Amino acid sequence: MGSRHEHRPPFPERTVTTYHDGVLGRIRSRAVGDVHPGTPEVVLVQGTAVADYLLPGLAAFGRWTRAHLVELPGFAGSGDPPHERDVPEFGRCVADWLTARALGPVILAGHSSGTQVAARAALGHPGVAGVVLASPTVDPVARGYVRLLVRWQLDGRREPPGLSESHRPEWKRAGPRRLLHTARVHLEDALEDSVARLRVPLLVIRGGDDRIGTARWGRHLAGLVPDGEYVEVAGAHTFPWLDPEAWSQPVRGFAHRLAADGGGPGTPRT
Repeated sequence: MGSRHEHRPPFPERTVTTYHDGVLGRIRSRAVGDVHPGTPEVVLVQGTAVADYLLPGLAAFGRWTRAHLVELPGFAGSGDPPHERDVPEFGRCVADWLTARALGPVILAGHSSGTQVAARAALGHPGVAGVVLASPTVDPVARGYVRLLVRWQLDGRREPPGLSESHRPEWKRAGPRRLLHTARVHLEDALEDSVARLRVPLLVIRGGDDRIGTARWGRHLAGLVPDGEYVEVAGAHTFPWLDPEAWSQPVRGFAHRLAADGGGPGTPRT
């Protein structure tokens, strides 16, 4: 923790890795924690091209429920897709994974660009009791390659050291062509359109120092559904890397609220 290159939050000591050969490619998922009766499990969708940085935050969820990190085809430990995916197709991949795993009503969460995929996957899926959007993208103020790049660089000045070192192997695996394609399809996708169609409760979490997404954007998203909530925590866009516990308590409270309202395991919401 002493030098700029030493920061690395602890990764979970044990994960259970599984693979799903879905309709749009092979998906790797890693799970931590145990099933707790009455508490929804958490399914977390990775951000743009990278997944490992979410493992410490996943472990925080795993202290009170079983939590899964889903890696999209073409990234991290998942297989290569037959063609490059857009956001609706990524959403279909996750929805297919949810159907195959049949975990019961879950909390479907996404971080960064994973919020766009999670929102798509949740639309009409009976296995989703609630949605969490952490550091949602792409804020209208950041739409466009130049504006997004500028805001990403500004945000990077506020991120803790060690994050890029974690990302580098996964960026290399994806390659520049796929990274560029992924940025393009996420810029073309309007998250607010998906959120407005959600029929389940929503929790939006934003780091107070996030320079990619604004508080105004987060509050706007939360206000698009009848049961939406906005929470701000310490940190920048990738706040779970700085403090993996930061999102655990808000999501745990959200899970308890869903269970109390009848959205817990074994009680599908209508």
